[in-house]
Amino acid sequence: MALGAFTKQLAQQAIGEQVKELLDSGKPAEAAAVAEAARTGESLGAVILAQVQAMQKALKDTDELVVLFNAGTETVRVQEFYAPARNIVVLTGVDAQKNITRVISPVESLQLVCKVMKVQPGAKPVRINFIAPRSKPE
Repeated sequence: MALGAFTKQLAQQAIGEQVKELLDSGKPAEAAAVAEAARTGESLGAVILAQVQAMQKALKDTDELVVLFNAGTETVRVQEFYAPARNIVVLTGVDAQKNITRVISPVESLQLVCKVMKVQPGAKPVRINFIAPRSKPE
């Protein structure tokens, strides 16, 4: 085996084990949330929003949750979630050029990247806003 291939294999194993440990630590809560949603008939959108809210709620004052949505070459840092319907979610955030950007997506195709990042000393952590849908007048 070539030295480069051997080094690559060692790196993949080391990174793979760390990622597996991280994912395994979160699986019970995520699996429980999905199972509970299926049992109660809760929408997939509600499960996704609940997961993001739970991640944000667990943060320390020195951390912030960065949620990214990628579509082609566009990357949006999500700052607000709104679910106007059971199967639709509207994400509001900023793109790489700091333009306010809104994404309207079916929940089934929504893929988010969520990561906890440290806040610069003296800076205030950014918190994601969740907007409840307006109730229809009866």
